[in-house]
Amino acid sequence: MSEHLTFNQAKEKHFKTLEQYVPIVARVHGGNHPEFHEVRKQFETIIAKTKAAGAETPELNQEFAKLREITNYYTVPGDVCESYEAVYKMLAEVDKAYQA
Repeated sequence: MSEHLTFNQAKEKHFKTLEQYVPIVARVHGGNHPEFHEVRKQFETIIAKTKAAGAETPELNQEFAKLREITNYYTVPGDVCESYEAVYKMLAEVDKAYQA
């Protein structure tokens, strides 16, 4: 049975790694996967809104909806590295926690 995280737990677990990985994956894969630049933009908005909200839960429904649309529900392309795959898995987990 998989653990179910709250948004704050998912944020604590993944945001630091995502902040490192997302710009690198965008640089490495952005040429072949231009949609990842939009993933990066949405993630940066999520980070900014989360920081601005402080202890409150930020309003991120629009950003997560856009991420699901861009990524086809976090479907990993077949020609990418493990870091790209890890980013999608982490984003999917944060999204799931936010929706709960």
